[in-house]
Amino acid sequence: GRLEAVTQQMGYHPQYLDSFLKTQHYLMHMDGPLPFDCRHYIAIMAAARHQCRYLVNLHVLQFLRAGGDPQWLRGLEFIPPKLRNLNEINKILAHRPWLITKEHIEKLLKISEWSWSLAELVHAVVLLAHCHALASFVFGCGCEQDEGLGGRGLLKPLSLGNQCFCEATAGNSCSQELLRINRKRSLDSCMELDSLRERMQRIHVETEGRDEMRLLQQDQEEGEGQGAEVGVQGGSSYGLSPFVDTDGEVTSATNLACYMQDPDFGYQDFARRDEDQTQVFRVQDYSWEDHGFSLVNRLYSDIGHLLDEKFRMVDGLQSSAMAKRQGCEPSVFKRGIWNYIHCMFGIRYDDYDYAEVNQLLERMLKVYIKTVTCYPEKTNSEMFDRFWKQFKHSEKVHVNLLILEARMQAELLYALQAITQYMI
Repeated sequence: GRLEAVTQQMGYHPQYLDSFLKTQHYLMHMDGPLPFDCRHYIAIMAAARHQCRYLVNLHVLQFLRAGGDPQWLRGLEFIPPKLRNLNEINKILAHRPWLITKEHIEKLLKISEWSWSLAELVHAVVLLAHCHALASFVFGCGCEQDEGLGGRGLLKPLSLGNQCFCEATAGNSCSQELLRINRKRSLDSCMELDSLRERMQRIHVETEGRDEMRLLQQDQEEGEGQGAEVGVQGGSSYGLSPFVDTDGEVTSATNLACYMQDPDFGYQDFARRDEDQTQVFRVQDYSWEDHGFSLVNRLYSDIGHLLDEKFRMVDGLQSSAMAKRQGCEPSVFKRGIWNYIHCMFGIRYDDYDYAEVNQLLERMLKVYIKTVTCYPEKTNSEMFDRFWKQFKHSEKVHVNLLILEARMQAELLYALQAITQYMI
């Protein structure tokens, strides 16, 4: 039930939630180019870029349930080179997607022992964009709670009483199949926790044994005094798994830095460049509807339809009260938010007057949207409270859904355009 805080928030808009859960389930649990454990590890890498412990911890448990190697949880140095090579595109997509080029794609697809196929890469790109955008939603709606040592404890999510998510949405449009899956996952999590602890404890014992042998060999080679010193260091670096405490309990991640390289790489304001530098991305030249949808659907069957449904669903959500407060039509208000988000990533619409953005969105609302979109880990409760006073909670969630989908589509547009250029 670790995703329950997210589904509770999205439950204010049940039709969208239904679409989101179908996409999430397809990406993580249905047939696709990537192995199940790799999918969850890619999600861990993506969430770590924004220091989102909520999603990292969720996918760590799912990774282990899928049979993933616990050694990988020690960090990028312990994973196969093929996965590690995804780090660069993960970093760029998360913070400055306009920097992605066909050369990045070519590097991953080049023929070698660790090469990616086009289908695998598309699956990975969709996963990365999905988790980056979901991290924005998690921080924006306050789902990133204190999870023990090192937790951030930011905003407190709204509780729906004592109801579980399934009960709270049973009368809405979420399908019975999705509710059944949700219940089964919650039961599975409870039933498998004991066996997971036992497995992690066994791995811990085996790891300690291997480390002792390694240290003994070092003692013999380097001498007793130097070997003892190495032994102290080894106990620190190679002792308990980061997700098992001294009692064998599964614990949360305390150091997300091991899942990323170049942690100082972050968002920088996109501005119009000289002709020899980064150019503005014009939707008229490459759009989701005309280009991205067909490419992604061809290489990763059916995901294009699910993504397209989700984009259309968030655009169709009712927002009359929210727009009325801003003194405009609902479609005008939503398009202003959507285009403002895309503009921050260098995506422009030739048929839109960007002067409308300043007229529609008050300054504090723009600051909040930019923070949640570009560096969500900096979102705090003070920002959340200062300008949301005139909005209902469902309206706040609606704005965060727009942020989620607009950001995800922006990342996909850049990545899919680069793949298209490579294929040409």
